[in-house]
Amino acid sequence: MSALWTEDRLDLDGTVLPIRVYRSGVLARPAPLVLHLHGGTFTCGDLDCSALICRAMAEAGAVVVSADYPLAPQHPFPAALNVSFAALGLLHRQRSRWAGRGAKLFVAGEEAGANIATALTLMARDQLQPPVAGQILISPMLDPSLASGSIHAAEAGAAGCKWADGWHSYLGSADKGAHPYAAPLGSRRLGGVAPALIITSDDCPMRDESLDYVRRLQGCGVPVESHVVAETSDWPQDTADADSLPRWAQELRPLFASFLAGHSIAAAESVQA
Repeated sequence: MSALWTEDRLDLDGTVLPIRVYRSGVLARPAPLVLHLHGGTFTCGDLDCSALICRAMAEAGAVVVSADYPLAPQHPFPAALNVSFAALGLLHRQRSRWAGRGAKLFVAGEEAGANIATALTLMARDQLQPPVAGQILISPMLDPSLASGSIHAAEAGAAGCKWADGWHSYLGSADKGAHPYAAPLGSRRLGGVAPALIITSDDCPMRDESLDYVRRLQGCGVPVESHVVAETSDWPQDTADADSLPRWAQELRPLFASFLAGHSIAAAESVQA
């Protein structure tokens, strides 16, 4: 059944955070509760740009709260992260309202939003709250060095590309690039974070750092499922008002459902889109 969404907001100690809440027509209670963060290289993007991903997760059985977090350069690191962490804590305290008593809490995002989602799991581990059951990362943007083969294959050098500009705007200064919450791929301590589902595509500029992060997490004993989507021209671009999910989103839906339910999927499996 197609997921429906409503506009809402979170009041974070006087800061109002616009959100969009996605639910399918019939949900088990409690349902998995997902805080979702959109992509946009830290500098753009909105609640429309990740609508299909959110709909796919909602159709997989989750209540998805997609947050319109503050963007750089007006709000450099750690502004978006701090707001998102406050939202995560509030959703946990109010989880019975959103998804039912005892609902498990997840984080998810694409590209820059996946960076923030990743950092949220590090913060939750370090501060011992709130409990995060899992992280869903789609082509996460994790490495400001922009030195990977997939970045270079996309003709995106260290300067003059949207990812370089995004990192510069988000970090504000080069020294921030060494902070594990800003650039999680460089973190020396990744153990103890929530299990991860990491999905990328074989032609994505973020492919190599996504797979590097899979290996880093596995090396630290974190359960990880990874999937590489076959090349497709519109992945994961959105048509928010489409009546039905495109094929690539339909292929991701069972992966979301299994992960949100706590079931394992063979890590070597590839998803054909």
